[in-house]
Amino acid sequence: MRPRLNGPFVLPARDIVRRPGEMREHAFTVTLAEQWGEGIVSLPAGSTLDLDVRLESVHEGILVSGTADGEYAGVCGRCLTDIARPVEVEFQELFAYPGEEETDFEVQDDHVDLETLVRDAAVLSLPFQPVCQPDCLGLDPETGEKLTMSTGTEQAAPIDPRWSALQQITDQDDTAESRAAEKEES
Repeated sequence: MRPRLNGPFVLPARDIVRRPGEMREHAFTVTLAEQWGEGIVSLPAGSTLDLDVRLESVHEGILVSGTADGEYAGVCGRCLTDIARPVEVEFQELFAYPGEEETDFEVQDDHVDLETLVRDAAVLSLPFQPVCQPDCLGLDPETGEKLTMSTGTEQAAPIDPRWSALQQITDQDDTAESRAAEKEES
């Protein structure tokens, strides 16, 4: 399979191939052609990633390391409010010379294609349960409205009768802890 030598993530390495100790740095911006990520947040199509990349020639191939900065968008996992937050990821991978080592990444026609490497790092850094703010209370289970503050009185959810035996154990533990605390105080 031949690399896309003109893709936005393809960098030339011709001047450092098989020259251990040589290094080149690149800073560039890429506009994503498609959405990255499938969860409740993702890096949307049309968003940009700012990349700072270092290519270092080593005996086995080209060591690529760098950072990608962008912004993910989606909804809060608790209240479903739209959110957008910055994301910064670091990545590092050895692109082996053809025939040198068996790896997922290879120098092809004196170029390295960073798309898979950057995509994997960026998508894996996305939060699994993003929130609009750390203390987001979510939605009211009865009305579906966003909860803005605690009511101060915690109402226990009705207990499923199948679990009532476990509730009795919890009540016994709470009573035992209260008695132990009272003994320590006296």
